[in-house]
Formats: sequence, C-alpha cells, structure tokens
Amino acid sequence: MALRFEIRFSDSADENLDWFSKRDKQLILDELFRQLTYEPDVETKRRKKLKSSKLATWELRIGDFRVFYDITASVALEPYVEIVAIGEKTHNVLMIAGEEVKP
Repeated sequence: MALRFEIRFSDSADENLDWFSKRDKQLILDELFRQLTYEPDVETKRRKKLKSSKLATWELRIGDFRVFYDITASVALEPYVEIVAIGEKTHNVLMIAGEEVKP
C-alpha cells in the first residue's frame, strides 16, 4: 500500500487561497488533495520537480493554477506535503496574491 502524506498549508498559502473565488478555491483544493496525498514526489504531466525555484521544490499544475509545495518524508517524522504558495499563471506570467512572481 502506498504511503499516505498529510497535507499542510503555510500561512502564506492559506492567504493565497483568499484571492480565489469560492468555485476556484474548491477546484484547487479538490485536485490538490487528490494529486498530493499519495506519491507527491513522483513526476507526472501535472507534477514536476523544480530545478531552481525560490518558492518550493515541486509544482502542481491545475489548469491555469499553480500549487508550489515541499515534501518532508524522514524516518522520524510523519510524511507530509507543505503547500507553500498558490497562484495563477496566464501565458508566462505567474500571479500570487495579486503580485507577479518569478518562480
């Protein structure tokens, strides 16, 4: 059976969610839990490991939305995924909490 990861949100990621409509927020949360509860460290067409990002080590694509996260899976701790930031990407512009960000 696959290892189950707990999902945790940083304070800033919680605040990022406030920028989205109720419908978009629900879409993001549903997909985030579906994609990251099991095997969040496996690259797929929606998940990729970032090489030189200041935000996080992983990115999840949900349509135009982007979820940036880190993974903690040590022997001493229960494995968890920390959601660091959530934004929206239009063309090559990533907006997080109303500001343009370079991932």
